Amino acid sequence: MQENSWRKDYPILEQELYGKPLVYLDNAATSQVSQQVIDRLAAHYKEEHANIHRGIHYLSEKSTEAVEQARKAVCEFIGAKEAEEIIFTQGTTDSVHLVAAGIAEELRQEARGGIVTTQMEHHSNYVPWQQACKQTGAEFFVCPAPDGELDLKVLEEILKNNKIRLVACAHVSNLTGTVNPLNEIIPLAHQYGAEVLVDGAQGILHQPVDVQALDCEYYCFSGHKMTGPTGIGVLYGKRECLEKLPPVRFGGGMVDIVTQEETTWGPVPHRFEAGTPNIAGAIGLGAAVEYLVSHDINAMHAYEDELLAYKKEGWLAPLVLNFTLVLEYFLFSNTIYR
Repeated sequence: MQENSWRKDYPILEQELYGKPLVYLDNAATSQVSQQVIDRLAAHYKEEHANIHRGIHYLSEKSTEAVEQARKAVCEFIGAKEAEEIIFTQGTTDSVHLVAAGIAEELRQEARGGIVTTQMEHHSNYVPWQQACKQTGAEFFVCPAPDGELDLKVLEEILKNNKIRLVACAHVSNLTGTVNPLNEIIPLAHQYGAEVLVDGAQGILHQPVDVQALDCEYYCFSGHKMTGPTGIGVLYGKRECLEKLPPVRFGGGMVDIVTQEETTWGPVPHRFEAGTPNIAGAIGLGAAVEYLVSHDINAMHAYEDELLAYKKEGWLAPLVLNFTLVLEYFLFSNTIYR
């Protein structure tokens, strides 16, 4: 795969720094935005910008259609069963919070067991669960990760000896790049009656994702790590899980009937999308997905492997090894560092 075949799609890379073409290596934090996504965002603001789901005029209908088309594109991209299982959020952190806050309501009302997360989690998939347990009195468990790999024997002991409501784990570690064995973790959690939420922020673009094959209850990711805009993310949830998850944000667009005494919620996914959403962000994410599927993603993964092999075998190898050893010392000691 020739890197220039992708590079030309990113106008920001046309500039030079210190007399050299710009090389951007921070994609794990935020990827650059392709010209195709930029063009789609510009077209939205120039040709169809209006609020969605609440107007019957032309522009509102056009914007609504564009957002729902983006929802369908995301649904197909991750192999979800139906588009209604796709909820647009502000990002991965926001997606995790929606689930954690909803489950906290269950824990508070029903005293239903504890939460398990892992020692390798990003704060976004650690602190929300920690705080949910603090607020409800539920037990909070952390599965250790010696040498950067999850200890599945300890995870099973936690599941076997406690009433666990949910296991939250990363698809791919944001610091070490460890790919968690979801094909083992998810069935193990299900064996003991626990649901699974996967933080897919780093996995969505670097691993093939088929949520039905994974069989996880929830999968979360962000647009800005997959050539899309910032401020837009996705919460995938199995419909049966979303139907029972209580909404925790309230406002326009998510209600059905409102009286002085009671309010009922609208259908999934809209019951979780209170207020005016990030319309342009959703449309831009849809364009990013279309851009990605128009290319050979397997070739992209192969090129990543080439870069990794070059880094490991070239002059950078000793530096990378030393950095990794120091990193593991801090990451997998008794205290979690981020």
